Amino acid sequence: MTIRRILIVAPLVLIAFLLQSYFWVPSYEEQTRGNPNRLNDYIEGSIGDAHLLNPILSADSASSDIESLVFEGLIDRDRDLSWRGRVAESWEIYEVASFYVNDRMPPAGAGSASAGDIASLIKRARAGELPLDKETRAALKNIKKVESFPAGKRAEKIPVPGAGDPRQVLEVRLNAPPGIRLTLEEVDQDLFKHLERLLGEGYFKSFSPGQYVEITSRPDRDLDDAFVRGVAEHLLPATEHNPVIVFKLRPGIRFHDGHVVDAEDVKFTYEAIMDPANLSPRTSDYEPVKYVEVTDPLTVKIVYKRLYSPALASWAMGILPEHLLNREALRAEALKRGRDPEKFTMRDSLFNRNPLGCGPFKFREWKSDRYIMLVRFEEYWEGPPVYERFVYRIMPDLLTQEMEFYAGTLDSYNVQPHQVDRLGKDPRFQSFSWLSFGYSYIGYNCRREPFNDPRVRKALGMAIDVDKIIHYVLYGQGDQITGPFPKQTDFYDKEVPHLPYDPEAALRLLAEAGWRKDDQGRLVKDGKPFQFTLITNSGNDIRKAVAAIAQDSWRKLGVDVRTDLLEWSVFIQERVDKADFDALILGWSMGIEPDLFQIWHSSQTDPNELNFVGYESEEADDLIIKIRREYDHERQVEMCHRLHGIIARDQPYTFLYAGKGMAVLDRRIVVAEVDEAGKKTYRKIEPTRTGNFKFDFTRWVKLAEQPVFEAMR
Repeated sequence: MTIRRILIVAPLVLIAFLLQSYFWVPSYEEQTRGNPNRLNDYIEGSIGDAHLLNPILSADSASSDIESLVFEGLIDRDRDLSWRGRVAESWEIYEVASFYVNDRMPPAGAGSASAGDIASLIKRARAGELPLDKETRAALKNIKKVESFPAGKRAEKIPVPGAGDPRQVLEVRLNAPPGIRLTLEEVDQDLFKHLERLLGEGYFKSFSPGQYVEITSRPDRDLDDAFVRGVAEHLLPATEHNPVIVFKLRPGIRFHDGHVVDAEDVKFTYEAIMDPANLSPRTSDYEPVKYVEVTDPLTVKIVYKRLYSPALASWAMGILPEHLLNREALRAEALKRGRDPEKFTMRDSLFNRNPLGCGPFKFREWKSDRYIMLVRFEEYWEGPPVYERFVYRIMPDLLTQEMEFYAGTLDSYNVQPHQVDRLGKDPRFQSFSWLSFGYSYIGYNCRREPFNDPRVRKALGMAIDVDKIIHYVLYGQGDQITGPFPKQTDFYDKEVPHLPYDPEAALRLLAEAGWRKDDQGRLVKDGKPFQFTLITNSGNDIRKAVAAIAQDSWRKLGVDVRTDLLEWSVFIQERVDKADFDALILGWSMGIEPDLFQIWHSSQTDPNELNFVGYESEEADDLIIKIRREYDHERQVEMCHRLHGIIARDQPYTFLYAGKGMAVLDRRIVVAEVDEAGKKTYRKIEPTRTGNFKFDFTRWVKLAEQPVFEAMR
C-alpha cells in the first residue's frame, strides 16, 4: 500500500458512517434559515483539546488558541509586524548604566580617581569640550543624565557551591566603592566600549572587585580562588547595563468580571511566572528582569539586570487578574476544596478550567474532549467582537472535520496537503496559504542511551528520506529545513547543508558508535539490541505517516522500532512534560524574535520546560545568551547562523520540514468596518506577512448572502 493510500483510503464502514453523518448535518443554508443566530456563531475544529487555560502555564497550541481570545497582553504586533499597544497605550524604553570607580587607574583629565571628578569629565566630554571621535561623541550625546553615587556597605547570602542544600549559604560582606550612574535616551550595548576611549583603555577590565568582597562565613571545605573571584564579579560587576521599559496602561480596561486592570495585575503576572511553585515554562523570558515597580495605578516600570534584546516582546503575555489568583485567593480556594493551602499552587486552581481575562471573548463552558465555548465581551476596550460566540470543537478525525465544514457546522477547515489543489480552486470558499512560521521534527531524548551519542542521532536522520515525506505525505506542500529558526527569517542559515539521505553512511556512523549487525540483521551493541519507541499524538495523519516512514527506514538499518499514538493531552502531560519518551514527532510554532533560550538552553531541561529532549551544549548555551544580549541585527544574524550550524551538527532533532499551510473559509465571512459617519462597509480578509489570516477576527462577520468581491481567493 502506498503512502497516498494510507492517507486517503478509509475502511468502508467509516466511509459509510461519514457519508451518513454528512446527510444528518443540516446544510449551511438550512441552519441559517431555521436559526438566524447561526450567523452569530464562529465554530472552529481542533484535533486536540486544550491542556489548561492559563497563559503563564500552558505551552500547547490548542490552549494558546483559546487564551489569545480570553486574555490580552500589554502589546502585540500589528499587520506590518510592528509593535502596537493593547492593555498598554504607550511605552518608553531607555537605559540606566553604571560603573564603579577604578581607583587603580585615574582617568587622564579627570584630576583624580574620585567619582565627582569622573562625573565632571563625562559632562565636559558630553558638552563637546574634549576632542573625541565621532562614535564616542554620538554615544555621549545619548546620555541624558550623569550622577555619582557614594561608596556603600551591604551583606549578601549566596548558596554554598556543591552543597546540594539551598539552605547552606555563604555570608558575604561588600564594601562597594563609589561609582557613576548614567541615564541614556536609548539602550547602548557599546556604551562602555566608547567610554573607555575617554577614561582610558582597560579602565573597566582592570577593575578588581575582589578587594571589596569579604566572605565572612565559610563552609567546611576550602573555596577555590576561581569561585571567590566569580562571587566578587557577580556581586560587584565593573559595569552594569539596566534597560528600562515604562508602560502606561489604558484607563478603564476591565477584566470580564468588571474588575479594573491596573499596574498591580502586570506586576502580579510577572511574579506568578517567576514563582517556582507554579512551574511556568515562561520563566526564562522574565529571569533577566531585575524588578517590576508600580509607580501609579496605570504605570509600571520594568528594570532589567542586563542587556536583553527580546525584552519588549515578552510583554505580549496575557495579563492575569491578581484579585483572583493572589495568595489569599488561592488559600481560600484550597480551604474551600479541602486541600492543604501550603501545597496549593496556581497549577491546582480551578481558574485553569474557568479562565478570566480582559480579552475580546469571555469563557463560558468547557466540556473535555468535546468543546470550549466563549462569548463576546461587550465591554472590550476596542469594542465588542461582531461574533457573539466562539466555539472550539474537539474533533480528532480530520475526515469528520472536512465533512462538517462542507455542511456548514464548522466555519473553517485546515486543508490537508492532498486537498490543496482541489480546495484552493473551489469557488465556494476563500482560501489562505502560507509557509509555516515553524517546523516539524523528530526529537530524541538525549538523556537516554543511545541518543546521548550525536553519531547515533545523525545516523537516524540520514536514514530518513525527507524528500519522500514532502513528496508523498505533504504532496509537495513543505520545504525541507536544517535548523531551529523559521525559514522565512534571515536568522535561518541557508548555507547549512541538508542532512543527506544515505543509509549506508548511516550504518558506518552507527558502527563507529559501536552498533553492528548480528546474524539476524539486528543492530547490537554490548549484546543489547537497538530498540526504542517513537511516539506522537493521535488525530494527525501526517505525523502518523511520518512515523511509519521513520519506522520503516530505521528497521532497514536493523533498529527495532515501535510506534505509539497517544491522545493529545496524555501525549503532552504524561510524556512530553515529564520527558518520558525515547523519540517523538512534534512541531514548533515560532515567533519572530531569534530567542531560543526556552527550547535549546541546557538550563531548560526540567519537567514542564521546553528543552524536553535534554540537549546540552556549552557552545550553544554561550551563543544563546549572547543573542539575547545583542541589539545589533547584523551581529545577531551572524551569531544565529553559528548557533544554527552547531545544532545542525549535533542533531538533537532530525529537522524535517516547514509545512505549507492552507485554510478555507466560507465566502460569506468578511471584515466589517464602520467609518466616522457610522456607515458600515465590508472588505476581504487579508493575512499578515506571517500568514495570520485571523488578525482582524474580532471584526469578522458572517453575512447571509455572499458579498461581491473581485478575486476573493
